[in-house]
Order: sequence, then structure tokens, then C-alpha cells
Amino acid sequence: MNFIVSSTQLLNHLQAVSRVISSKNTMEILNNFLFKLEGSKLTITASDIETTMITSIDVENASDDGVIAIDAKRLTNILKEFPDQPLTFNINNGTHNVDIVSENGKFSVLGQDGADFPLANELHDNVSVIRMSTDTLLQGVSKTLFAAMADDIRPILTGIFVEISQGKIKFVATDAHKLVCYGRTDVQTEGDSSFILPQKPANLLKNILPKSDAQVQLSFNKQEAVIEFNEYKLICRLIEGTYPNYQAVIPVDVPRKLTIDRLGLCNCLRRVSIFSNQASNLIKLSITANQLTVSAQDIDFSISAHERVKCQYEGEDMEIGFCSTYLIEILSNLNGNEVVINLSDSTKPGTFIPLDQSSVDEDVLMLLMPMSIN
Repeated sequence: MNFIVSSTQLLNHLQAVSRVISSKNTMEILNNFLFKLEGSKLTITASDIETTMITSIDVENASDDGVIAIDAKRLTNILKEFPDQPLTFNINNGTHNVDIVSENGKFSVLGQDGADFPLANELHDNVSVIRMSTDTLLQGVSKTLFAAMADDIRPILTGIFVEISQGKIKFVATDAHKLVCYGRTDVQTEGDSSFILPQKPANLLKNILPKSDAQVQLSFNKQEAVIEFNEYKLICRLIEGTYPNYQAVIPVDVPRKLTIDRLGLCNCLRRVSIFSNQASNLIKLSITANQLTVSAQDIDFSISAHERVKCQYEGEDMEIGFCSTYLIEILSNLNGNEVVINLSDSTKPGTFIPLDQSSVDEDVLMLLMPMSIN
């Protein structure tokens, strides 16, 4: 098994798939990359059983097809130290010896039998397929991932709910405090379906998708999903269960409407929140006419702050409390210069929508539960 490949090209592909590898693998073989050579195509696989990433590279002077597992950390560290140059890999399929020959030297490592590497299952039964641009999937994941629950108290809420209907796809995430719903209409769908994408593959997509401008094909059934684009394939096990009815918490009757500069409000919140109680991060919004007053205090340390911000407001005067950390997160993940905040009263959630959506195919809504200010 022999081939020549660019050191930089190989390193880029290895770094992309290496994020799959877990530091707590129960199987030693999973600390390796699986190299499979067929003709002039080298396929590289990394896995933690739950999630598998596969990428492929065209190589030169290839001979003797075969498979071998090579220590991922050692190989990545070696390649990081090379300037861009062709490297020759000479691999003995019988002894699993790997010689990496550079312009000025040779580096030898011992691999493992590639036949011991567990391969992901292909989809067979009840498979749904949708196609979309990489931007659609990237925005869907990026806009919602921050709102997913961080711990495993409710496993279903740790993932992104992907809901597909005729010609439309929605990405939804919530941790029971904040909720994000991101919709797109520029997709090719077949019927109505849904699944829950775990955080790890979502993070992998967030890192890899910006490097691609190809179409994405997403195939899935109730247990697994396969996402393919360019020279990458991601296979992951899905979160099983029924996602909560997120539509039920989105207020319908919103008599108060606040339009305000998004970055100006965000910067104001960062300043004032320094004076909030560190346990609750409570911040109070007082709205009258065309003025918003943002205030916070920490009685234990006898500190307080307030700041006024100009705005456009429709509705009766009101006060409402929010967690400043969550509120800043929401404003930071919205696009556009101005944001519309729809409010019912101090006990119901507020919804946040960009005044001007960045695309006619896009629909964004973010929601935040209030906190008691008494």
C-alpha cells in the first residue's frame, strides 16, 4: 500500500475529521484514523461509534490497495511540523509498518489492522432524503446550536430538532429558558418528516461547512442520519424520542412592540449586567414612550446601574426582567442592525425578530422566558 500526497492537504482533511475522536474511547482502535486506499483515492475515517466522519483525497503514484489504522494524534502532530511538500507513504499490509518519507528524512510508525476498525452502518429502511445548500444547513445549525440544553437532564433538549415539510425546513433548539426557531424555504424535500440532531455532529458541521460551497444531501431514518457534501460524509446516530411542542410556548397575542438598535442594546446590557447579582444575572427593562431603561443591582454588594437607550415603542408602559446572559446571547446571534422585541406582559416570554431578514428564504424567531423582578 503506497501513495504520495501533499502534507498540507492531508493535514487539513485529518484535522477536519479528527474532531470526532473522543478522549474517552472505550475501544483502543478508535484512537486511530482508518486509511483505505482504492486505486488513486484515499478514504480516511474517524469515529467514536456514535458519530463517524469520512473524507477522501486523490493521491498520486498509488499501488497495492489496502486498509490500515494509524494513531491519529501522532500522525497529526507529525504533519503539523512539515512545510507543504509531497510525502510518500509506504505501508506494509502484512506487518502494518508505516514509513512516511519526506524530502529529507523518513519517519516510521506501527499501525494496526484496519479490519478491526468498526464501520458505520449504511441506511436501508424508511429513508428520507432532502437536498439543500451548505449555507442553509450551516445557518440552521449556527443559529440554533447555542440554545440547546448543555447537560443531559433532558436528553431530547440537548439536540437540534429538524422539522421538514413540503418545501420548508425548520431548525429548533431550546433549553427551556430560551428557544430559537430558524426556517428556510430553499430546500428540496420529499414529504413531511423530522429528526433530532445531537450536539456533537452539529458542532462538526458548524466547523466543516464554511469550507464548502456544494449541495448537501441529507438522508435519515428514525435512528441515523447521513450528511454528504463535497468530499465529506458524516454519519451519526440520532436522538430518539418526541420533541416538545415548541409552537405552544410562542405567544400569539403580543400587544407591545419594541424596535431598537441591536448592537447598541447589546453593548448597554454588557455594561449594566456587570452590576447584576452574579447568581441570577437579573436585568430589568423599563419601557415608556420611546425610551428603554436598562437597570441592574446587587443588594449584597450595594451596587447598581441603569442606562437609557432610545427606541421605538408601541403599547402601554411596562417592566420586565430577563437573565442578562441569555438576552445577550440572543441579540448576539441575530443578524441585522435593528431587532423587534414583541412583549405581552411581565410573566410571558418575549420574542426577538430581526427587523430585516437577511434573505427572503429565511425566517428567524428567538424567544426568552422572563424572570421575576419582585
